[in-house]
Amino acid sequence: MKFKRKTVLNLLLILFVLSFFVTPMGYYGKLFLIRAFNFGPKVIAEQERKKIVDYDWKLKDANWDFFNFENSKDYVVFINFWASWKLISEAELHSIQKLYDKYAGEVVFYVITNEERPPVEEFMQRKEFTFPVTYLIIGEKAPVNVDIVPSSYIIDKEGNIAVHVEDGIANWNTDEIHQLLDTLIAR
Repeated sequence: MKFKRKTVLNLLLILFVLSFFVTPMGYYGKLFLIRAFNFGPKVIAEQERKKIVDYDWKLKDANWDFFNFENSKDYVVFINFWASWKLISEAELHSIQKLYDKYAGEVVFYVITNEERPPVEEFMQRKEFTFPVTYLIIGEKAPVNVDIVPSSYIIDKEGNIAVHVEDGIANWNTDEIHQLLDTLIAR
């Protein structure tokens, strides 16, 4: 039986597409594609920035100890809401790790999940993420919208929201974000 070249190419294409659904290659392929088409977030113009007025927000740290977001007042803050079971969150966390590696100690990072501690710790170890995880207390009042995952914020020292990505992800390790953070830190 002789196959035409077009038929063979179509079969290979179908097998490639199916591999995204039934093999580990598909998992890594989807991660690669998400990262490849993931662009830096848009910085909000200064005159259009909304201000956080209430910093009273209770959270839990990686040790499961309670603390208040008010500790971050007068600091540049990065907030990200994520879920370990969402592939797009995992793709975004890689750029957040790079941002954390560059700005730890200068920017306060809140990488927040509402999941239980053991699966999050296992996920963090397996993926080799070292940024601190913050745990959301369900039902606690918050100065930002906690209901949309993934979503992110960069807040300046005065409480103005300089970047807000809602219901989506971004590449946080860009020159534009680095310049913004350097400017916000220097103020």
